[in-house]
Amino acid sequence: MSEQNHIWIIDDDDSIRWVLQKALEGADFLVTSFDNANTILKKLKEGEPDAIITDIRMPGIDGLELLSHLSTDYPDLPVIIMTAHTDLDSAVSAYQGGAFEYLPKPFDIDDAVEITQRACNKKQTAANSAVSDKDAPEIIGAAPAMQEVFRTIGRLSKSVISVLITGESGTGKELVALSLHKHSPRADNAFIALNTAAIPKELLESELFGHEKGSFTGAQALRKGRFEQADGGTLFLDEIGDMPAELQTRLLRVLSDGVFYRVGGHTPIKVNVRVIAATHQNLDAHVKKGLFREDLFHRLNVIRIQLPALRERKEDIPALLNMFLHRATDELAIDDEDVQAKAIDSKTMAYLTSLNWPGNVRQLKNTCHWLAVMTSGQTVHMSDLPAELLTDNPVTNVETGSDWQQNLSVKIQQQLQSGENEIAAAIISNVEKILIEATLNKTNGRKNDAAKLLGWGRNTLTRKIKELGI
Repeated sequence: MSEQNHIWIIDDDDSIRWVLQKALEGADFLVTSFDNANTILKKLKEGEPDAIITDIRMPGIDGLELLSHLSTDYPDLPVIIMTAHTDLDSAVSAYQGGAFEYLPKPFDIDDAVEITQRACNKKQTAANSAVSDKDAPEIIGAAPAMQEVFRTIGRLSKSVISVLITGESGTGKELVALSLHKHSPRADNAFIALNTAAIPKELLESELFGHEKGSFTGAQALRKGRFEQADGGTLFLDEIGDMPAELQTRLLRVLSDGVFYRVGGHTPIKVNVRVIAATHQNLDAHVKKGLFREDLFHRLNVIRIQLPALRERKEDIPALLNMFLHRATDELAIDDEDVQAKAIDSKTMAYLTSLNWPGNVRQLKNTCHWLAVMTSGQTVHMSDLPAELLTDNPVTNVETGSDWQQNLSVKIQQQLQSGENEIAAAIISNVEKILIEATLNKTNGRKNDAAKLLGWGRNTLTRKIKELGI
Protein backbone atom coordinates (compact mmCIF):
# COMPACT_ATOMS: atom_id res chain seq x y z
CA MET A 1 0.00 0.00 0.00
CA SER A 2 1.35 3.43 -0.88
CA GLU A 3 0.49 4.94 2.51
CA GLN A 4 0.37 2.94 5.72
CA ASN A 5 -2.91 2.70 7.58
CA HIS A 6 -2.56 3.58 11.26
CA ILE A 7 -4.19 1.20 13.73
CA TRP A 8 -4.64 1.66 17.49
CA ILE A 9 -4.78 -1.49 19.66
CA ILE A 10 -6.24 -1.19 23.16
CA ASP A 11 -5.98 -4.19 25.52
CA ASP A 12 -4.68 -4.69 29.05
CA ASP A 13 -3.29 -8.12 28.07
CA ASP A 14 0.36 -7.69 27.03
CA SER A 15 0.47 -10.93 25.04
CA ILE A 16 -2.64 -10.06 22.99
CA ARG A 17 -1.24 -6.63 22.16
CA TRP A 18 2.14 -8.10 21.17
CA VAL A 19 0.74 -10.82 18.91
CA LEU A 20 -1.76 -8.52 17.21
CA GLN A 21 0.77 -5.73 16.73
CA LYS A 22 3.33 -8.07 15.14
CA ALA A 23 0.71 -9.54 12.81
CA LEU A 24 -0.53 -6.14 11.66
CA GLU A 25 2.96 -4.71 11.24
CA GLY A 26 3.80 -7.79 9.16
CA ALA A 27 0.85 -6.81 6.93
CA ASP A 28 2.34 -3.29 6.53
CA PHE A 29 0.11 -1.47 9.03
CA LEU A 30 1.44 1.24 11.33
CA VAL A 31 0.43 0.21 14.87
CA THR A 32 0.24 2.02 18.21
CA SER A 33 -0.69 0.03 21.34
CA PHE A 34 -2.32 1.11 24.59
CA ASP A 35 -2.88 -0.91 27.78
CA ASN A 36 -6.04 1.05 28.68
CA ALA A 37 -8.58 3.39 27.11
CA ASN A 38 -8.43 6.16 29.69
CA THR A 39 -6.41 8.56 27.51
CA ILE A 40 -7.82 7.59 24.11
CA LEU A 41 -10.41 10.37 23.81
CA LYS A 42 -7.76 12.97 24.60
CA LYS A 43 -5.32 11.49 22.07
CA LEU A 44 -8.02 11.46 19.38
CA LYS A 45 -8.10 15.25 19.52
CA GLU A 46 -4.48 15.20 18.33
CA GLY A 47 -5.31 12.98 15.35
CA GLU A 48 -7.42 9.97 14.36
CA PRO A 49 -6.14 6.52 13.39
CA ASP A 50 -7.70 4.64 10.48
CA ALA A 51 -9.23 2.06 12.84
CA ILE A 52 -9.29 1.07 16.51
CA ILE A 53 -9.16 -2.49 17.87
CA THR A 54 -10.22 -2.61 21.51
CA ASP A 55 -10.97 -5.23 24.13
CA ILE A 56 -14.33 -5.12 25.94
CA ARG A 57 -13.24 -5.85 29.51
CA MET A 58 -10.55 -3.45 30.76
CA PRO A 59 -9.98 -1.48 33.96
CA GLY A 60 -11.12 2.12 33.81
CA ILE A 61 -12.99 2.94 30.60
CA ASP A 62 -14.04 -0.38 29.04
CA GLY A 63 -14.60 -1.14 25.40
CA LEU A 64 -18.36 -0.56 25.37
CA GLU A 65 -18.10 2.81 27.09
CA LEU A 66 -15.35 3.85 24.68
CA LEU A 67 -17.46 2.69 21.73
CA SER A 68 -20.39 4.79 22.92
CA HIS A 69 -18.20 7.92 22.98
CA LEU A 70 -16.66 7.15 19.59
CA SER A 71 -19.98 6.44 17.86
CA THR A 72 -21.17 9.89 18.96
CA ASP A 73 -18.05 12.00 18.45
CA TYR A 74 -16.25 10.02 15.72
CA PRO A 75 -19.02 8.20 13.80
CA ASP A 76 -16.81 7.47 10.76
CA LEU A 77 -14.00 5.85 12.80
CA PRO A 78 -14.29 2.03 12.52
CA VAL A 79 -14.05 0.23 15.86
CA ILE A 80 -13.31 -3.51 16.06
CA ILE A 81 -14.31 -5.06 19.39
CA MET A 82 -12.27 -7.99 20.76
CA THR A 83 -14.16 -10.34 23.02
CA ALA A 84 -13.92 -13.75 24.63
CA HIS A 85 -16.66 -16.24 23.79
CA THR A 86 -18.20 -15.61 27.21
CA ASP A 87 -18.69 -11.97 26.21
CA LEU A 88 -20.83 -12.83 23.17
CA ASP A 89 -23.86 -10.91 24.45
CA SER A 90 -21.66 -7.88 25.00
CA ALA A 91 -20.25 -8.27 21.52
CA VAL A 92 -23.71 -8.31 19.98
CA SER A 93 -24.61 -5.19 21.97
CA ALA A 94 -21.41 -3.57 20.76
CA TYR A 95 -22.18 -4.44 17.15
CA GLN A 96 -25.67 -2.93 17.47
CA GLY A 97 -24.12 0.10 19.15
CA GLY A 98 -21.96 0.93 16.19
CA ALA A 99 -18.96 -1.43 16.20
CA PHE A 100 -17.62 -2.18 12.72
CA GLU A 101 -16.96 -5.83 13.62
CA TYR A 102 -16.11 -8.00 16.59
CA LEU A 103 -13.12 -10.30 16.83
CA PRO A 104 -13.65 -13.35 19.08
CA LYS A 105 -10.77 -14.58 21.26
CA PRO A 106 -8.80 -16.65 20.56
CA PHE A 107 -8.68 -15.17 17.08
CA ASP A 108 -7.08 -16.29 13.84
CA ILE A 109 -4.28 -13.93 12.79
CA ASP A 110 -5.38 -13.92 9.15
CA ASP A 111 -8.96 -13.06 10.19
CA ALA A 112 -7.68 -10.18 12.32
CA VAL A 113 -5.65 -8.75 9.44
CA GLU A 114 -8.54 -9.16 6.97
CA ILE A 115 -11.07 -7.47 9.28
CA THR A 116 -8.64 -4.63 9.96
CA GLN A 117 -8.10 -4.06 6.24
CA ARG A 118 -11.87 -3.98 5.65
CA ALA A 119 -12.23 -1.42 8.43
CA CYS A 120 -9.59 0.81 6.84
CA ASN A 121 -11.24 0.46 3.43
CA LYS A 122 -14.58 1.46 4.94
CA LYS A 123 -13.15 4.62 6.44
CA GLN A 124 -11.42 5.52 3.18
CA THR A 125 -14.66 5.00 1.26
CA ALA A 126 -16.55 7.18 3.75
CA ALA A 127 -13.90 9.89 3.46
CA ASN A 128 -14.02 9.84 -0.33
CA SER A 129 -17.80 10.05 -0.27
CA ALA A 130 -17.72 13.01 2.13
CA VAL A 131 -15.27 14.89 -0.08
CA SER A 132 -17.09 14.15 -3.32
CA ASP A 133 -20.72 14.76 -2.25
CA LYS A 134 -20.85 18.31 -3.54
CA ASP A 135 -18.86 17.46 -6.67
CA ALA A 136 -20.90 14.37 -7.56
CA PRO A 137 -22.63 14.56 -10.93
CA GLU A 138 -26.31 15.33 -10.99
CA ILE A 139 -28.86 12.53 -11.28
CA ILE A 140 -29.07 11.17 -14.83
CA GLY A 141 -32.50 11.26 -16.39
CA ALA A 142 -33.60 12.27 -19.88
CA ALA A 143 -36.96 10.52 -19.50
CA PRO A 144 -39.96 12.86 -19.04
CA ALA A 145 -40.73 11.46 -15.57
CA MET A 146 -37.19 12.23 -14.41
CA GLN A 147 -37.30 15.70 -15.94
CA GLU A 148 -40.32 16.39 -13.78
CA VAL A 149 -38.33 15.27 -10.72
CA PHE A 150 -35.57 17.73 -11.68
CA ARG A 151 -38.09 20.54 -12.05
CA THR A 152 -39.48 19.82 -8.60
CA ILE A 153 -36.01 19.87 -7.04
CA GLY A 154 -35.41 23.22 -8.73
CA ARG A 155 -38.69 24.68 -7.45
CA LEU A 156 -37.81 23.60 -3.90
CA SER A 157 -34.26 25.00 -3.99
CA LYS A 158 -35.17 28.01 -1.84
CA SER A 159 -37.37 26.03 0.53
CA VAL A 160 -36.91 23.78 3.57
CA ILE A 161 -40.40 22.33 3.35
CA SER A 162 -41.01 18.62 4.14
CA VAL A 163 -40.89 16.24 1.17
CA LEU A 164 -42.13 12.66 0.76
CA ILE A 165 -40.30 10.62 -1.90
CA THR A 166 -42.09 7.52 -3.16
CA GLY A 167 -41.03 4.80 -5.56
CA GLU A 168 -39.92 1.19 -5.76
CA SER A 169 -36.84 -0.03 -3.91
CA GLY A 170 -33.64 0.82 -5.75
CA THR A 171 -34.99 3.78 -7.72
CA GLY A 172 -32.62 6.27 -6.05
CA LYS A 173 -34.74 7.90 -3.35
CA GLU A 174 -31.74 8.73 -1.14
CA LEU A 175 -29.93 10.32 -4.09
CA VAL A 176 -32.93 12.59 -4.69
CA ALA A 177 -33.06 13.44 -0.98
CA LEU A 178 -29.36 14.35 -1.04
CA SER A 179 -29.94 16.49 -4.13
CA LEU A 180 -32.80 18.30 -2.37
CA HIS A 181 -30.42 19.00 0.52
CA LYS A 182 -27.53 20.14 -1.70
CA HIS A 183 -29.81 22.59 -3.51
CA SER A 184 -31.40 23.99 -0.34
CA PRO A 185 -30.47 26.80 2.07
CA ARG A 186 -29.19 24.05 4.43
CA ALA A 187 -26.58 22.74 1.98
CA ASP A 188 -23.65 23.73 4.25
CA ASN A 189 -25.05 21.80 7.21
CA ALA A 190 -25.36 18.08 7.93
CA PHE A 191 -27.26 15.57 5.82
CA ILE A 192 -28.07 12.56 8.02
CA ALA A 193 -29.68 9.45 6.53
CA LEU A 194 -31.39 6.65 8.46
CA ASN A 195 -33.11 3.57 7.05
CA THR A 196 -35.83 2.96 9.64
CA ALA A 197 -36.50 -0.55 8.32
CA ALA A 198 -32.88 -1.59 8.91
CA ILE A 199 -32.88 -0.75 12.65
CA PRO A 200 -34.45 -3.18 15.17
CA LYS A 201 -37.61 -1.78 16.72
CA GLU A 202 -36.11 -1.69 20.21
CA LEU A 203 -33.10 0.35 19.00
CA LEU A 204 -34.84 2.76 16.63
CA GLU A 205 -35.99 5.18 19.32
CA SER A 206 -32.44 5.55 20.62
CA GLU A 207 -31.12 5.98 17.06
CA LEU A 208 -33.56 8.81 16.41
CA PHE A 209 -33.54 10.64 19.72
CA GLY A 210 -30.40 9.44 21.52
CA HIS A 211 -30.22 8.21 25.10
CA GLU A 212 -28.94 9.25 28.49
CA LYS A 213 -26.26 7.30 30.32
CA GLY A 214 -27.80 4.42 32.26
CA SER A 215 -31.20 4.70 30.55
CA PHE A 216 -31.09 0.99 29.66
CA THR A 217 -28.72 -1.96 29.87
CA GLY A 218 -25.61 -1.20 27.83
CA ALA A 219 -26.18 2.58 27.78
CA GLN A 220 -22.87 3.38 29.44
CA ALA A 221 -22.60 6.92 28.11
CA LEU A 222 -24.78 9.67 26.71
CA ARG A 223 -25.44 9.32 23.00
CA LYS A 224 -26.82 11.89 20.60
CA GLY A 225 -29.49 10.69 18.20
CA ARG A 226 -29.93 11.45 14.53
CA PHE A 227 -32.16 14.48 15.20
CA GLU A 228 -29.41 16.18 17.22
CA GLN A 229 -26.79 15.23 14.63
CA ALA A 230 -28.94 16.80 11.89
CA ASP A 231 -29.69 20.04 13.79
CA GLY A 232 -29.61 22.89 11.28
CA GLY A 233 -29.51 20.43 8.39
CA THR A 234 -31.57 17.65 6.85
CA LEU A 235 -32.67 14.27 8.24
CA PHE A 236 -33.57 11.69 5.61
CA LEU A 237 -35.83 8.92 6.94
CA ASP A 238 -35.92 6.08 4.44
CA GLU A 239 -38.65 3.40 4.50
CA ILE A 240 -40.80 5.53 6.80
CA GLY A 241 -43.73 3.20 6.18
CA ASP A 242 -42.07 0.59 8.42
CA MET A 243 -41.87 2.88 11.45
CA PRO A 244 -43.63 1.41 14.55
CA ALA A 245 -46.82 3.18 15.67
CA GLU A 246 -45.41 4.44 18.98
CA LEU A 247 -42.48 6.09 17.22
CA GLN A 248 -44.81 7.65 14.67
CA THR A 249 -46.36 9.53 17.61
CA ARG A 250 -42.96 10.75 18.85
CA LEU A 251 -41.93 11.79 15.35
CA LEU A 252 -45.15 13.76 14.91
CA ARG A 253 -44.43 15.70 18.11
CA VAL A 254 -40.92 16.62 16.92
CA LEU A 255 -42.24 17.76 13.56
CA SER A 256 -44.91 19.82 15.30
CA ASP A 257 -42.80 21.73 17.82
CA GLY A 258 -39.16 20.75 17.19
CA VAL A 259 -38.73 19.44 20.75
CA PHE A 260 -38.00 15.93 22.02
CA TYR A 261 -36.46 14.03 24.95
CA ARG A 262 -33.63 11.54 24.80
CA VAL A 263 -34.46 8.03 25.95
CA GLY A 264 -34.28 8.17 29.74
CA GLY A 265 -33.98 11.96 29.68
CA HIS A 266 -36.05 14.68 31.36
CA THR A 267 -34.60 17.77 29.70
CA PRO A 268 -36.31 18.94 26.49
CA ILE A 269 -34.03 19.33 23.47
CA LYS A 270 -34.97 21.73 20.70
CA VAL A 271 -33.75 21.22 17.15
CA ASN A 272 -34.28 22.79 13.75
CA VAL A 273 -34.32 19.91 11.27
CA ARG A 274 -35.77 19.51 7.80
CA VAL A 275 -37.23 16.01 7.40
CA ILE A 276 -37.33 14.29 4.04
CA ALA A 277 -39.04 10.90 4.15
CA ALA A 278 -39.19 8.09 1.62
CA THR A 279 -41.02 4.81 1.18
CA HIS A 280 -41.63 2.11 -1.42
CA GLN A 281 -45.01 1.38 0.19
CA ASN A 282 -48.42 2.90 -0.51
CA LEU A 283 -48.79 5.20 2.50
CA ASP A 284 -52.25 6.32 1.42
CA ALA A 285 -53.42 2.70 1.72
CA HIS A 286 -51.57 2.32 5.04
CA VAL A 287 -53.43 5.33 6.40
CA LYS A 288 -56.80 3.87 5.36
CA LYS A 289 -55.93 0.58 7.04
CA GLY A 290 -54.86 2.32 10.25
CA LEU A 291 -51.23 1.24 9.84
CA PHE A 292 -49.87 4.78 9.54
CA ARG A 293 -50.99 7.92 11.37
CA GLU A 294 -52.97 10.21 9.10
CA ASP A 295 -51.74 13.38 10.82
CA LEU A 296 -48.11 12.29 10.45
CA PHE A 297 -48.74 11.42 6.80
CA HIS A 298 -50.00 14.94 6.10
CA ARG A 299 -47.00 16.43 7.95
CA LEU A 300 -44.61 14.48 5.74
CA ASN A 301 -46.58 14.65 2.50
CA VAL A 302 -46.39 18.43 1.98
CA ILE A 303 -44.66 17.91 -1.37
CA ARG A 304 -44.50 14.46 -2.96
CA ILE A 305 -41.93 13.31 -5.50
CA GLN A 306 -42.75 10.06 -7.29
CA LEU A 307 -39.71 8.30 -8.75
CA PRO A 308 -40.33 6.10 -11.80
CA ALA A 309 -39.14 2.51 -11.96
CA LEU A 310 -36.21 1.91 -14.30
CA ARG A 311 -38.44 -0.08 -16.69
CA GLU A 312 -40.48 3.12 -17.11
CA ARG A 313 -37.44 5.15 -18.21
CA LYS A 314 -35.53 2.74 -20.42
CA GLU A 315 -34.12 5.57 -22.51
CA ASP A 316 -31.90 6.38 -19.50
CA ILE A 317 -30.41 2.88 -19.21
CA PRO A 318 -27.50 3.30 -21.71
CA ALA A 319 -26.29 6.50 -20.02
CA LEU A 320 -26.62 4.90 -16.56
CA LEU A 321 -24.73 1.80 -17.68
CA ASN A 322 -21.87 3.86 -19.09
CA MET A 323 -21.68 6.07 -16.01
CA PHE A 324 -21.69 3.22 -13.47
CA LEU A 325 -19.26 1.11 -15.50
CA HIS A 326 -16.88 4.08 -15.73
CA ARG A 327 -17.15 4.70 -11.98
CA ALA A 328 -16.60 1.03 -11.17
CA THR A 329 -13.49 1.00 -13.37
CA ASP A 330 -12.17 4.12 -11.62
CA GLU A 331 -12.61 2.45 -8.24
CA LEU A 332 -10.64 -0.58 -9.40
CA ALA A 333 -7.92 1.69 -10.75
CA ILE A 334 -7.24 2.95 -7.21
CA ASP A 335 -5.55 -0.39 -6.46
CA ASP A 336 -4.47 -1.31 -10.01
CA GLU A 337 -3.24 1.44 -12.32
CA ASP A 338 -3.45 -0.90 -15.32
CA VAL A 339 -7.26 -1.10 -15.17
CA GLN A 340 -8.76 0.54 -18.27
CA ALA A 341 -12.30 1.69 -18.95
CA LYS A 342 -14.60 -0.90 -20.49
CA ALA A 343 -17.25 -0.42 -23.17
CA ILE A 344 -20.45 -2.35 -23.87
CA ASP A 345 -20.99 -3.59 -27.43
CA SER A 346 -24.16 -2.53 -29.25
CA LYS A 347 -25.90 -5.93 -29.11
CA THR A 348 -25.30 -6.27 -25.38
CA MET A 349 -26.35 -2.67 -24.76
CA ALA A 350 -29.61 -3.27 -26.62
CA TYR A 351 -30.22 -6.44 -24.60
CA LEU A 352 -29.52 -4.72 -21.26
CA THR A 353 -31.78 -1.84 -22.23
CA SER A 354 -34.61 -4.27 -22.97
CA LEU A 355 -34.54 -5.81 -19.47
CA ASN A 356 -37.08 -4.80 -16.83
CA TRP A 357 -34.50 -4.49 -14.00
CA PRO A 358 -36.72 -5.41 -11.02
CA GLY A 359 -34.02 -4.09 -8.67
CA ASN A 360 -34.05 -0.78 -10.56
CA VAL A 361 -31.00 1.51 -10.58
CA ARG A 362 -29.42 -0.29 -7.62
CA GLN A 363 -29.42 -3.59 -9.51
CA LEU A 364 -28.00 -1.92 -12.62
CA LYS A 365 -25.21 -0.30 -10.58
CA ASN A 366 -24.28 -3.60 -8.92
CA THR A 367 -24.21 -5.26 -12.33
CA CYS A 368 -21.71 -2.68 -13.57
CA HIS A 369 -19.44 -3.40 -10.61
CA TRP A 370 -19.66 -7.10 -11.45
CA LEU A 371 -18.82 -6.46 -15.11
CA ALA A 372 -15.89 -4.21 -14.23
CA VAL A 373 -14.33 -7.02 -12.20
CA MET A 374 -15.33 -10.12 -14.16
CA THR A 375 -15.05 -9.01 -17.81
CA SER A 376 -11.63 -10.06 -19.07
CA GLY A 377 -11.49 -7.87 -22.18
CA GLN A 378 -12.10 -4.18 -22.76
CA THR A 379 -15.50 -4.77 -24.37
CA VAL A 380 -18.49 -6.30 -22.61
CA HIS A 381 -20.23 -8.96 -24.75
CA MET A 382 -23.34 -11.04 -24.12
CA SER A 383 -21.14 -13.91 -22.94
CA ASP A 384 -19.74 -11.64 -20.19
CA LEU A 385 -23.12 -11.00 -18.54
CA PRO A 386 -23.90 -12.61 -15.17
CA ALA A 387 -26.11 -15.66 -15.39
CA GLU A 388 -29.06 -14.05 -13.60
CA LEU A 389 -29.42 -11.45 -16.36
CA LEU A 390 -29.76 -14.08 -19.04
CA THR A 391 -32.92 -16.09 -19.64
CA ASP A 392 -33.93 -18.05 -16.56
CA ASN A 393 -35.20 -20.79 -18.86
CA PRO A 394 -32.91 -21.39 -21.83
CA VAL A 395 -35.64 -22.98 -23.94
CA THR A 396 -38.92 -21.21 -23.35
CA ASN A 397 -37.96 -17.73 -22.26
CA VAL A 398 -36.17 -16.68 -25.44
CA GLU A 399 -37.46 -14.02 -27.72
CA THR A 400 -39.51 -15.14 -30.71
CA GLY A 401 -37.24 -15.81 -33.67
CA SER A 402 -34.03 -15.90 -31.59
CA ASP A 403 -31.58 -18.78 -31.62
CA TRP A 404 -32.45 -20.75 -28.48
CA GLN A 405 -29.35 -22.90 -28.93
CA GLN A 406 -27.14 -19.82 -28.76
CA ASN A 407 -28.99 -18.64 -25.66
CA LEU A 408 -28.48 -22.05 -24.09
CA SER A 409 -24.79 -21.92 -24.95
CA VAL A 410 -24.46 -18.50 -23.27
CA LYS A 411 -26.30 -19.82 -20.21
CA ILE A 412 -23.91 -22.77 -19.92
CA GLN A 413 -20.84 -20.53 -20.32
CA GLN A 414 -22.04 -18.27 -17.53
CA GLN A 415 -22.64 -21.19 -15.18
CA LEU A 416 -19.17 -22.56 -15.92
CA GLN A 417 -17.57 -19.16 -15.31
CA SER A 418 -19.42 -18.76 -12.00
CA GLY A 419 -18.02 -22.07 -10.76
CA GLU A 420 -21.33 -23.91 -10.52
CA ASN A 421 -21.23 -27.71 -10.31
CA GLU A 422 -23.42 -30.43 -11.81
CA ILE A 423 -24.79 -28.04 -14.42
CA ALA A 424 -25.70 -30.83 -16.85
CA ALA A 425 -28.15 -32.39 -14.42
CA ALA A 426 -29.83 -29.05 -13.74
CA ILE A 427 -30.18 -28.01 -17.38
CA ILE A 428 -31.31 -31.45 -18.57
CA SER A 429 -33.89 -31.57 -15.77
CA ASN A 430 -35.23 -28.16 -16.81
CA VAL A 431 -35.48 -29.22 -20.45
CA GLU A 432 -37.17 -32.52 -19.59
CA LYS A 433 -39.66 -30.75 -17.32
CA ILE A 434 -40.59 -28.32 -20.11
CA LEU A 435 -40.98 -31.17 -22.61
CA ILE A 436 -43.18 -33.21 -20.29
CA GLU A 437 -45.40 -30.32 -19.22
CA ALA A 438 -45.91 -29.16 -22.81
CA THR A 439 -46.70 -32.69 -23.99
CA LEU A 440 -49.12 -33.39 -21.13
CA ASN A 441 -50.89 -30.13 -21.95
CA LYS A 442 -51.13 -31.29 -25.56
CA THR A 443 -52.65 -34.66 -24.53
CA ASN A 444 -54.85 -33.19 -21.78
CA GLY A 445 -52.95 -35.20 -19.20
CA ARG A 446 -53.11 -38.61 -20.94
CA LYS A 447 -49.77 -40.24 -20.04
CA ASN A 448 -49.93 -43.01 -22.65
CA ASP A 449 -50.34 -40.51 -25.47
CA ALA A 450 -47.68 -38.22 -24.01
CA ALA A 451 -45.20 -41.09 -23.71
CA LYS A 452 -45.71 -41.97 -27.37
CA LEU A 453 -45.16 -38.36 -28.49
CA LEU A 454 -41.97 -38.17 -26.42
CA GLY A 455 -40.73 -41.57 -27.60
CA TRP A 456 -40.58 -42.94 -24.05
CA GLY A 457 -42.26 -45.83 -22.31
CA ARG A 458 -45.09 -45.04 -19.89
CA ASN A 459 -43.00 -46.19 -16.92
CA THR A 460 -40.17 -43.86 -17.91
CA LEU A 461 -42.58 -40.94 -18.18
CA THR A 462 -44.19 -41.76 -14.80
CA ARG A 463 -40.77 -41.97 -13.12
CA LYS A 464 -39.62 -38.64 -14.56
CA ILE A 465 -42.88 -36.94 -13.55
CA LYS A 466 -42.24 -38.08 -9.99
CA GLU A 467 -38.54 -37.12 -10.00
CA LEU A 468 -39.18 -33.66 -11.44
CA GLY A 469 -42.11 -32.94 -9.12
CA ILE A 470 -44.54 -32.25 -11.95
